[in-house]
Amino acid sequence: MGLLKMGRMYSGKKGKAGSKRPVKKRKLTWIRYSPKEIEQLIIKLSKQGKSQSEIGMILRDTYGVPGIRDLLKRTLNEILVENKLALAIPEDLGNLIKHEIRIKKHLEIHKHDMHARRGLLLTNSKINRVVKYCKRIGKLPQSWNYDTKTAEILIK
Repeated sequence: MGLLKMGRMYSGKKGKAGSKRPVKKRKLTWIRYSPKEIEQLIIKLSKQGKSQSEIGMILRDTYGVPGIRDLLKRTLNEILVENKLALAIPEDLGNLIKHEIRIKKHLEIHKHDMHARRGLLLTNSKINRVVKYCKRIGKLPQSWNYDTKTAEILIK
């Protein structure tokens, strides 16, 4: 059997294949929306309760907007912060906390599920790494602490 490509260590995924964005930054002539219209769409979708990643996918798939940063010269998060629609904690951290809550609820019912217990440990360490990173780059204040007991209150 031949050599296989190296995969991810803990996720079970194969590798890093996929489409890449173009290197050259140039004006795309086929976009029908002006930057002001795109910004209004972002605000409308955010008020509907969509997350940042959902907004990006909707703009890409429904409206044909390939990248917000290249068109508006600002990130989606910067637009949401300007309009006071940004979340208190970053989206990736919120998703990890929700995942930890789901695993804890599962473990309350299935107390002897050791695979879920290990998943809880891995998720908790991912949360700590993301918190450390967010504090370092300034997305979270240095005094912010994560507590597993108050996790559900943070998400709501």
